[in-house]
Amino acid sequence: MFTNNKILILGFARSGYEAAKFLAKRGNEVVLNDMKTDHEQEKVDELESLGVKIVLGSHPDNLLDDSFDYLIKNPGVPIDHKYVLKARELGVEVINEVEMAFRLLPKDVKFVGITGTNGKTTTTTLIYEMLIKAGKRAHLTGNIGYPLIGFLDKLEPGDIIVMETSCQQLENLTKFNPDIAVMTNISEAHIDFLKSYDNYKRVKKKIFQNHDKHNVAVLNYEDKEVLELTKDIKSTKKYFSSNKEIDGCCIKDNAIYYYGEKVVDLKDIKLIGKHNYENIMAAIMVVKELGVKNESIVSLLKEFNGVEHRIEYVKEINGIKVYNDSKATNIKATQIALSSFNTPVIILLGGMERNHDFFELKDYMKHVKYIVALGECRNRVEAFAKELNIPCTNVETLKEAVPEAYKHAEKGDTILLSPASASWDQYKCFEDRGTEFKELVNKL
Repeated sequence: MFTNNKILILGFARSGYEAAKFLAKRGNEVVLNDMKTDHEQEKVDELESLGVKIVLGSHPDNLLDDSFDYLIKNPGVPIDHKYVLKARELGVEVINEVEMAFRLLPKDVKFVGITGTNGKTTTTTLIYEMLIKAGKRAHLTGNIGYPLIGFLDKLEPGDIIVMETSCQQLENLTKFNPDIAVMTNISEAHIDFLKSYDNYKRVKKKIFQNHDKHNVAVLNYEDKEVLELTKDIKSTKKYFSSNKEIDGCCIKDNAIYYYGEKVVDLKDIKLIGKHNYENIMAAIMVVKELGVKNESIVSLLKEFNGVEHRIEYVKEINGIKVYNDSKATNIKATQIALSSFNTPVIILLGGMERNHDFFELKDYMKHVKYIVALGECRNRVEAFAKELNIPCTNVETLKEAVPEAYKHAEKGDTILLSPASASWDQYKCFEDRGTEFKELVNKL
């Protein structure tokens, strides 16, 4: 499989690079195409030395024809890209690097897939760290930044793969079938990519599409959308709940219980917020399936600070605490962030214009004393602030926003970057936005 084929890879990035490198070494004729031209020359040279034909700067109409066996699409490439549509007309199978790697996985490894709208990265990281703490051989991969194909040559019998799985990846998965699949929650997101909320939910559900009773689905009992979406899946369903005592994983008596067994007191958990307790319970359910004992779970939770850019504590300045939640690229994520604080909040809100409705934040703004509107959609943020009678400053960049937020903060307040917006109006990714935010805070 994937040997001596002709394959077009659409999109360079990390997954395209790793896929091209892997396939070229297996005797395939590989063509890699990307509109951008500013790729690391060292990587371009490496691929060309392996025989990969690289076409940058355009998508030539005549590049793709029926001589190709596969089109491997980078997850970020639009689902209606002309090559994707043409490949389907020609009968060329469209997959992505994850699907290719999964088809090549040895049978003696365990696979955990995590999806959902929010909490994926934290849950994925918690599972991985708990497994490592317990002394198990685990590999962290997927949307979290490490292409799955890069681990194939490193796997040993009994290894565990832990993969954050995005909707962009799920769109082109057909045989992908994790032994354990987690759905943290579902709310409207990525409509610009998948065109509708119904399609977004359909794609998210694909993580369970090849499940039977031998596979486990870990589900959020408190999320009605999740319950409705998964009512007909064939998995063995297991639930976690932050509000009710259920047969599964839940909170009672200020502790987390797993099927009636106390695992950890909430006071011993370093992370804050109900959303994080849900992430933790999802992780506990997974690692319990994989034989991890309570001692390893508790030890990890006592020291785990969270994931960078996700309600990440930055520092305290003159009694003002600062948090970086640059990963909040949608309304739901900012709702979660605002629910985590009961101190007066100065929030930095705005970014790429996606015409999303900031008024969905209205019920979560009770602790917000000041708004700094920024980015492409800053004027709509300012209008939202005026409607709620919350003082607001309208600026374009973080460089202007951070000192403005600090100017309006007092001892005991919280400054929170939680934009409810994508970063692509000014940054390549939310990580770059969060990094600049922290740099600016440290200069105050």
